[in-house]
Amino acid sequence: MFIDKKYEWNMKYFLLILLLTGQIIYSQSFLKAEGKKIVDSSGENVLLQGIGLGGWLVPEGYMIQSSAKANSPTEIKNEIIDLVGSADAETILQQYKENFYTETDIQAVKSRGINSVRLPLHYNLFTPKDQPFVYIDEGFDLVDTVINWCRRNDLWLILDLHCAPGGQSAEPISDYVAGEPSLWENDLNKERTYDLWAKLADRYKDEDIIAGYDLLNEPAWDLGTDNVQLRDFYEKLTDTVRVYDQNHILFIEGNWFATDFAGLTPPMDDNMVYAFHKYWNSPDIGSINYLIQIRETHDVPLWLGESGENSNEWLAKTIRLVSGENIGYNIWTLKKIGSIAVFLNSPVTPQYQQIIDYWNGSAQKPSQLFAKAALLTMVENLKYENCAQKKDFIDAVVRLPFDNSIKQFSENNIPGILYATEYDMGENSVSYKDADYQNISGSVYNNGYSYRNDGVDIESCSDAVTNGFNVGWIENSEWIKYTVNIAEEANYSIGVRYASESGGGRFRINMDDGALTGLYSLAATGGWQNWQTYQVDSVDLPAGEHVFQFQVISGGFNLNYLEFQKNGPTGVKDEDIDKLNYRIDTYPNPFNSELNILLSYSDLHQPVSVKLYSITGEYISEIYGGIPKERVRFDFGNLSLASGNYLLQFTQADYNAIKKVVYLK
Repeated sequence: MFIDKKYEWNMKYFLLILLLTGQIIYSQSFLKAEGKKIVDSSGENVLLQGIGLGGWLVPEGYMIQSSAKANSPTEIKNEIIDLVGSADAETILQQYKENFYTETDIQAVKSRGINSVRLPLHYNLFTPKDQPFVYIDEGFDLVDTVINWCRRNDLWLILDLHCAPGGQSAEPISDYVAGEPSLWENDLNKERTYDLWAKLADRYKDEDIIAGYDLLNEPAWDLGTDNVQLRDFYEKLTDTVRVYDQNHILFIEGNWFATDFAGLTPPMDDNMVYAFHKYWNSPDIGSINYLIQIRETHDVPLWLGESGENSNEWLAKTIRLVSGENIGYNIWTLKKIGSIAVFLNSPVTPQYQQIIDYWNGSAQKPSQLFAKAALLTMVENLKYENCAQKKDFIDAVVRLPFDNSIKQFSENNIPGILYATEYDMGENSVSYKDADYQNISGSVYNNGYSYRNDGVDIESCSDAVTNGFNVGWIENSEWIKYTVNIAEEANYSIGVRYASESGGGRFRINMDDGALTGLYSLAATGGWQNWQTYQVDSVDLPAGEHVFQFQVISGGFNLNYLEFQKNGPTGVKDEDIDKLNYRIDTYPNPFNSELNILLSYSDLHQPVSVKLYSITGEYISEIYGGIPKERVRFDFGNLSLASGNYLLQFTQADYNAIKKVVYLK
């Protein structure tokens, strides 16, 4: 193919001009509002499915468990200074910023199929509180860093001014200081806000990875009839941004925490989206009808800029609701300390708990040395690799809105222990049935607020054998389902580990939507953490994967686990269970020195062996070996073992039985 040299040179020169001027290179990739939709450069609909990077650059008390003492960013900083002094506080707060979110967190977000993140910003990262119109690099450098993370991981970024000068509400989330003029009471604060957005717009006008600018988070102030002051503010702010940036979407939030859009219509810009927030109301079409009317009347897109802080059930239904209306959403938030309603939970150490107790007023103020060490550990635990991924919450955001089938939460094998809290993931009446399962106008959906974020009430468990938690507050007609794998077709016994203060509980166990057992009644144990085992002696189970349902007829008890032990072949009747004579029982259990082991057999001539193993299967010692006998007493103190769980293996000929024992030194 012949190419004219002069034409080739002109094209190179033309492309060089475009590159140097910054024109066209980026303008083909920006998102924009087009009618009722947000679209990409090819005109294809884009549903923003996102999560907020809350708690990082705008610390909030409830996210770090300090709300009893300090809620706003300024209060939190001052409280840390009070604990450790100014110099150490600066070190801790700097490490907090370095650890809270890194690119590893962003990579994890991308791996879950999420396509956008919303970055809350505090004005004082860009311009010091006491130096109007003086700018520093910190905030811009942080935004640049997040832009690079998002670009490398193909995520849209929304910049959100979470704290404007003076504060846009009287709430801690805007870092409002009582007695000082708010954003709405001071023209200087307004001018500072306009000027900050001018700087941001000028700097980032060509960044196509930025989906848009969320101009003001959750204003909440009496701003006149039809929010006239808010509209005037937005109009001037929009004009200011558009002087520098004609590319990006402007997200406009309503008054009263992004719920009231009176006076904010018609749209004040051709590339604008109304951004609303949704918390603690019903996840149904009636709750957003007034917003849909705005969209239909003014031919403008909607975006759910914040939602969450509720049960998995509510969250999945809310995402399903807005997605069905082609409304994008952003879940609040990615990471917290000591929370179940979150993607990533940073653990609370015993040392940090002491600081929390001090903030709550239940402990004395710790020493400066102790507080520094505890806070440094806290910020170290904020790193992605030190956080627990809350897979039930993640499932509620990523899968459940679009696939409301049941999904296994944990691998549950039989024979073995099936912990009550390891029930399957899914919605209420699908994987579980609980009387209170979502927060509507302040209702409590999880009394224990531990381990998982469903309606099933979970609390810490003090039983000797435990995964750390039990199901509590059990009410009439509730139930839980478990997907299990049964190793072999056989007859099993089921030990139901429960606690009840006054008794009266009744239950049955079902399998694959059919009855498996009869109806059983539970006696009182003398307390909610006084644990006993109710024995269901004989149940035939088929091999393979099945779904068990623990069905509560009458509540009033706590549930720790179900323990399945193989008795022998199928077809055994309850009255014949003792005739099997292949059993191993222990008492007391837990024990702290001598253990009594009761053995029974079908063959009095075959030798018997009882061996001790660690809970992970490492051989320790043979407890007994030789001719059959009914009782073996063994002093564990002779083995110098640590306290904990151990396994006893009973063997006679080709028969084996395993029993878990708990040694308390």
